[in-house]
Amino acid sequence: MKILRIILVVLAVSASAFVLFRFYCAKPFSPSASEKFENNGLVITVDYCQPSKKDRLIFGDEKDKALVPFGKWWRTGANEATVIKFSRDVIIAGKPLKSGTYTLFTIPEKDNWTIIFNQEVGQWGLEYDEKKNVMTVPVPSMQTSNSTEQFKINFVEQADGADMILHWDTTQVVIPIK
Repeated sequence: MKILRIILVVLAVSASAFVLFRFYCAKPFSPSASEKFENNGLVITVDYCQPSKKDRLIFGDEKDKALVPFGKWWRTGANEATVIKFSRDVIIAGKPLKSGTYTLFTIPEKDNWTIIFNQEVGQWGLEYDEKKNVMTVPVPSMQTSNSTEQFKINFVEQADGADMILHWDTTQVVIPIK
């Protein structure tokens, strides 16, 4: 009985030390971020993780060892898959989407991206079930003169909604939401 208590105490101390180290000492490579847009009853929240460029080729051909290869699905961030929530029905790049919570996946290409809203929420981001897509929509991508070290999602208010902007390295994607 005494040995069992010692083992339980050692396990509890070890677990506590691990949790403390993980949350207070270890700096995450891709920190969590959240972006929120509110206007006229529309609330959009995006929860994602921000990977950094770190002198790597971010978007490009697989043969060039790009971190995010053209033509392949991407979790649109790092770590857990990116989650987006809409408080009401919206129109995304001309297509209707019901209010709700979705996982945001993308398929980057050189001149355009496919934006994917998937009904499966809560996965790590290493798996993608195309059968659970609720909507896909193409949007153009553009190259900018300034490079962004850390992946960023933000909103810019428009007269009839907002543009959700994805920006990393020198690539920028604008997703119109009404």
